[in-house]
Amino acid sequence: MKPTLVLVGRPNVGKSTLFNRLTRSRDAIVADLPGLTRDRHYGHGKLGRKPYLVVDTGGFEPLVKDGILHEMARQTEQAIAEADAVIFVVDGRAGLTPHDKEIANMLRRLERPVFVAVNKAEGMNSGMVEADFHELGLGEPNAISAAHGEGVRGLVDLALESFPEPGEEEEKSDAVRVAIVGRPNVGKSTLINTLLGEERVIAFDAPGTTRDSIEIDFERGGKKYVLVDTAGMRKRGKVFESIEKFSVVKTLQSIEDANVVILMVDAQADVSDQDAHIADFIVQSGRALVVAVNKWDGLDAYTREQTRLILQRKLKFLDFAKFHFISARDNIGLEAMFRSVDGAYAAAMTKMSTPRLARVLIDAVAKQAPPKHGVFRPKPRYAHQGGSNPPIIVVHGNAVDQISDSYRRYLEHTFREAFKLQGTPLRIQFVTSKNPFADKDKK
Repeated sequence: MKPTLVLVGRPNVGKSTLFNRLTRSRDAIVADLPGLTRDRHYGHGKLGRKPYLVVDTGGFEPLVKDGILHEMARQTEQAIAEADAVIFVVDGRAGLTPHDKEIANMLRRLERPVFVAVNKAEGMNSGMVEADFHELGLGEPNAISAAHGEGVRGLVDLALESFPEPGEEEEKSDAVRVAIVGRPNVGKSTLINTLLGEERVIAFDAPGTTRDSIEIDFERGGKKYVLVDTAGMRKRGKVFESIEKFSVVKTLQSIEDANVVILMVDAQADVSDQDAHIADFIVQSGRALVVAVNKWDGLDAYTREQTRLILQRKLKFLDFAKFHFISARDNIGLEAMFRSVDGAYAAAMTKMSTPRLARVLIDAVAKQAPPKHGVFRPKPRYAHQGGSNPPIIVVHGNAVDQISDSYRRYLEHTFREAFKLQGTPLRIQFVTSKNPFADKDKK
């Protein structure tokens, strides 16, 4: 088991910058704005001799009793509870604050090692910077610069010193990555908390609570998953906060990196054009898809029927995906939804034999030949698989680059039916056979 290092401190001391330094990534959003990180954020440590997990937490406000800051404090306390060692990050330029002392009082009661990281110490005398923080009573402070990497390696080696050397290298994870996306406040974080059976991410009745993409390891029915909670995506014209722009980019990246995407739609709100735009991006990315229509339990029979009709009309292009009508809060319909997630992943990663692909193609052409293009009729001859996630079928033949979009859709439907590719987009590429005499010099 890898040891877990948890980063704790008041807002805007550089915890997310240190997280990115330790993971050698840009997974955590960084900006000069207090309270940006809200949920726990996990990553694999890549700086130092030993493997470890590192957890970024929100700015710790232990005395706040309600609101979003209270929820952030609860998340931090949960992270500390599962830590093997805590790195307490303080601001060397601001000096020791009463807030730091409050956090130190809580950390001193822990039965696990705590290391004080005095951040933003670049260009300063380390002895002078560290002097104030001896008062915390948490051992020797360590002057570092998370932004420039100064002193970070030494801090990590010190924090991991008491942990055993790693054994054999862990195998690469075969977990299925499931990204949960949708507009703000549709219930994405609630869904994750219900699946996990704990309040793992903050679910707060205010749009825009989740700002970063949060990854959570999850096991269900003996299968491993990585659940990715994403920030809600609004129309571009309504995104004013620069932080929210970062959040949207992270969400788009999460879709690109996922194996399966769960698109959440609010049944009690109008199915908007924005839902269709998000769905279109998922399709363009080629990701397997399951649509979860949330808050279904609060609708009467007439409204349900009307909502179904609206979904069929506005999301008609998602006919390859399974629709599930669920309640994330009350755990209604989640079992069937996850079966569809497994099915969509299996379809996205399916292997199709070349002989069978060729037979299906020949039968499809015999049933309905491609329409003529000018005086010539395209002649598809054989097909083979060109890739997975999404499945790509490469069709070879004469003049096949002239095949119309309607016939392409016909072939997609035929292949989907033959290979049971429910839940994943399908790509068909046409490769025209070359005429060996076309480039011959005429003499």
